[in-house]
Amino acid sequence: MTTYPNPQWHWPQFGQVLCGKMNDRERLALPDQYVTARLDAALNAAYIEWRNKSVDTLIEALASPTSTLATRIACGNLLALIGDPRVNVEQPEMIDIQGSDVQIGLQANEVSLVLEQFTGLGLDRSWIEKECPQHSIKLNSYRIARYPITNAEYRTFLIDTGHHEIPSSWHFRQFPQERSNHPVYTISPESADAYALWLAQRTGRAFRLPTEAEWEWAAAGPDRREFPWGSKFDADLANTAETGLFNSSSIGVFVGGESIFGLSDMAGNVEEYVSDNYIAYPGGSFVSDHLVEIHGSYRVARGGSFARFRDLARTRRRHGHNPRSVIYAMGFRLAEGI
Repeated sequence: MTTYPNPQWHWPQFGQVLCGKMNDRERLALPDQYVTARLDAALNAAYIEWRNKSVDTLIEALASPTSTLATRIACGNLLALIGDPRVNVEQPEMIDIQGSDVQIGLQANEVSLVLEQFTGLGLDRSWIEKECPQHSIKLNSYRIARYPITNAEYRTFLIDTGHHEIPSSWHFRQFPQERSNHPVYTISPESADAYALWLAQRTGRAFRLPTEAEWEWAAAGPDRREFPWGSKFDADLANTAETGLFNSSSIGVFVGGESIFGLSDMAGNVEEYVSDNYIAYPGGSFVSDHLVEIHGSYRVARGGSFARFRDLARTRRRHGHNPRSVIYAMGFRLAEGI
């Protein structure tokens, strides 16, 4: 039996990515034939070991830094089937962030360094230049959700409102119980806005999507971290293509990958819409890239996903939905003013 190695050993070439002739499998450097992923054997063993455990035991194992990644993923998926007490539609867990003058964005002299760090991933210089210049912005105090909104929460919204957009990741338009505590994805930014408005009206609270600056500050913190946990990428701290799952994961299973404020899944799992459409930063240049060609104006998304490589998991990376690819995983998390 062939075991497929970590995808980071098989980067697509720069010219191949930009020419647009690659399919999604080729963009992710996946082979043409079926092979087992790097976590398959460990996950199978973990399901057998943990399948008869109580909810409290599963929660404890999922949150433990001493548990293996496979154990935490398996425990999260088992909780999806039997009920995850961390998922509370009307009372999502929110974290307070003190307002202040903060720095966001990237210094122009760091663009080349970023490109060198991610050589082989087909990055265009202009994509990174979107992050420039680094600038100061005043943030009022706010709250932001510890986790992105899950399939279970979005299902409640659909039932309560009759909203028209069922995620295309719900195959045959059926609720994926086995992914109930995974982030919802493959929805539009308008549906994310509609969810926030619905929950605000239902609870009497001022729920909304975070601004782009609020999202970046919550992910990067005062140390201006490259990734939520630090400066070096680690495939066991975020669900990206390098991790090899190629599927969403239960909220909060990547222990150690949290931001300095304790926020989970700010890198990988699903990309997260913010409330802002793309514009150039103050003093920066507008980048008319493929997203502008497709959309004209488009909503910014942050954080990367299980279907994209580690460059999109950088805290400063500005991105958006590309409908030309069938595996863009777009979700969201909530914020509110204090």
